[in-house]
Amino acid sequence: MSDVKADHLPRDLTLYLLARFVLVGVIAWALSLAGVPLLVGLVIGLVVGLPLGLLLFRPLNARVTAGLAKRNEKRARARAQLRAQLRGDTAAGQSE
Repeated sequence: MSDVKADHLPRDLTLYLLARFVLVGVIAWALSLAGVPLLVGLVIGLVVGLPLGLLLFRPLNARVTAGLAKRNEKRARARAQLRAQLRGDTAAGQSE
């Protein structure tokens, strides 16, 4: 089942980034309606939106983190297998 999360990593990462950008945009838009200049609203939106996004999008963040960890685990395993093959250790190269 963890392989399913790794397959959805690009989708989850894209959704997470878009959600964070939308949150910053909504905060900046709300501040501009209140009369705050747009550039100042964007800066405030970034400062407020980044920690707020961590709280609001926690499940999506957890899926992205799990997918990245799974991908990094696979890459480390492949790197270790390649190093074993380069050393001439055939038993480690045939483990998978």
